[in-house]
Amino acid sequence: MDKIQAFVSEQLKENVPSFNIGDTVKVYNRIKEGTRERTQIFEGTVIAKHGGGISETFTVRRVSYGVGVEKTFPLHSPNVEQVEVVRAGKVRRAKLYYIRQRVGKSAKVKERI
Repeated sequence: MDKIQAFVSEQLKENVPSFNIGDTVKVYNRIKEGTRERTQIFEGTVIAKHGGGISETFTVRRVSYGVGVEKTFPLHSPNVEQVEVVRAGKVRRAKLYYIRQRVGKSAKVKERI
């Protein structure tokens, strides 16, 4: 096994959280400010998942003070402490980019029961 493969296998998380596109999630993100560390929670709807393996990422969108905010998180990053599913969404497509143009009730995702 070469060095890159060894590093990749070392960095992969064993307990990968299971969530899907359209789910509302809370992402616990570790932030380092100077010498201190804190955890910041980003709650929103998963609109996309990209890639696989060590480079797998997911994009979460929320509306904060009337402005849409999107963050892309690496799934296997040590800075992402945990991903908690708040609601399961019912969607029929893999990418929810159309939500960017929607406002109000049409921007909501139905809940899977």
